[in-house]
Amino acid sequence: MKGPGVGNSTSDAVENQVYSAIEWIQFIMATLSIIGSSSIMVYALFQNSLRSPEVRPLFYLSFVDLMLALCWLIGAMLKNQNIACYNLQTISQLFYISSSFYTVNYAWHLYTDLKKKMYGMALWATKYAYRVGRIGIILSSIMPLVLVIPVLSVGNSARCYSNFSEHHRCLLLLHAGVPHSNSSICATMYFYGSGVFQITFLAAIVATMVLILKAWALYKKYSSCSVVARDPQWAEISVAKQRMVLYPLVFFICWTPAAVLLTSKLIAQEENTNFHLILSVLQALTAVSQGLLNCIVYGRTQRMLSHRKRVVCCDEATQTLLSRHQKKFYASIQPTTTWADTGTSTGF
Repeated sequence: MKGPGVGNSTSDAVENQVYSAIEWIQFIMATLSIIGSSSIMVYALFQNSLRSPEVRPLFYLSFVDLMLALCWLIGAMLKNQNIACYNLQTISQLFYISSSFYTVNYAWHLYTDLKKKMYGMALWATKYAYRVGRIGIILSSIMPLVLVIPVLSVGNSARCYSNFSEHHRCLLLLHAGVPHSNSSICATMYFYGSGVFQITFLAAIVATMVLILKAWALYKKYSSCSVVARDPQWAEISVAKQRMVLYPLVFFICWTPAAVLLTSKLIAQEENTNFHLILSVLQALTAVSQGLLNCIVYGRTQRMLSHRKRVVCCDEATQTLLSRHQKKFYASIQPTTTWADTGTSTGF
């Protein structure tokens, strides 16, 4: 008959193996994300496209993803460094929140870019979109600092790095074991940081969903009242529509496991259950991979845009004189719609 400690020792051994695998997953995914984020930034610099309203917010988002991936990479290599791990986790939380803000900001720019391609842009709308974009960038830089500084300052002054009961503290966000009950300040900081992350995540999901629905309504209205012509403008519109969906989808895929894991640990009293371990593995695979997936989406859409423009050029080179006259005729009978005319109906 097995002794009472055999089951616990077996469970601890399995848990240690899982966390060892998570460390390797975290190290690999952080490295790939660093490569992906750096690729977008280097490409934007060499193409001299930082002034583009489409590329500039993506550059900022890639920079935040790069910093977050560096934190994950350092966290995978640190062991039994309580002070360093606590501060590293707090700094990483800063980049988590920044990533949410910059994702919403980039979704806003994609929405305005899609609307501009479909309906044009009046002068007042250009100034308004520029002003909102600048405010979004400023808030995305300042608000995370304002939200995270209390955790960093109060947590260090109260020595909260010594009050967490869970091992593997440097696996970021996996330290989310509730502090000991005799440390009210640290418990307050823990629930505050967890609440900030959850609220930011939910707000980003709601904001991007609203923008996606508005963009889809605009696209449906535009395609129903316009001649679907194979021209460079239509190629840009179709690719912009895909970007409007893919980038928020990447954000949702990357951060959902982390949000579910944090919620489950806030609700459940038991720690390191099988459900928590599965979510921990999923989090290690997805939470740090936003830079990598954004790089894949950017490369895919750029290649798709180039391909469709080449197809359009081939079609224009081979079309007959009659088809050209037909295209001009259909274009001439379409009602001209400007951004300013549709501002009221679209809510912009």
